[in-house]
Amino acid sequence: MSGPGKVSAEVIIRRSIRESIAVKEQLLQEHTALIARLAGILVDAFRSGHKLVLFGNGGSAADAQHVAGELVNRFLMDRDALPAIALTTNTSVLTAISNDAGFEHIFSRQVQALVQQGDVAVGISTSGNSPNVIKGIFAAREKGAITVGFSGRSGGKLKEQVDVCLCVPSDSTPRIQEAHITVWHAICQVGEQELFGR
Repeated sequence: MSGPGKVSAEVIIRRSIRESIAVKEQLLQEHTALIARLAGILVDAFRSGHKLVLFGNGGSAADAQHVAGELVNRFLMDRDALPAIALTTNTSVLTAISNDAGFEHIFSRQVQALVQQGDVAVGISTSGNSPNVIKGIFAAREKGAITVGFSGRSGGKLKEQVDVCLCVPSDSTPRIQEAHITVWHAICQVGEQELFGR
């Protein structure tokens, strides 16, 4: 039961779902061609024997791991594994770099070790201003990778540092993250169809 001045749970739920739908409708109207371009970049990289690396903080770290799991294992079909790595999972590497060099270097150092020319490096930051993500993208550019950003409305500093940036039309972190994973699921489905023909 709601107390004085409190908004009911159902009102909050309806508002959240409506906001999510509105952001995705805008994404559908304004960014479909860009999302198709991102899918094409990834398909071309995989066809050429290159890999995908993804990185971000917090919920964006979870998204990086989610996407890597969909690609390495499967999305909708049984098929060969695809080379995707989330740079957010090795606690020994993450803590060693944080301890010795600083948290802002946790992705750039791994990129220096793992990324090769022609790979695709995806930095995920809802604000577009996470220093460690920006440094990771800088390192990927130096290695000759194709750089991609996933961010919110403004794109922040990330937008200016990547080859392609998906800027979700929202300033709300939850709505941005929901849209990011929706876009990734669409990209995974396109990738499976293009690469495995079903």
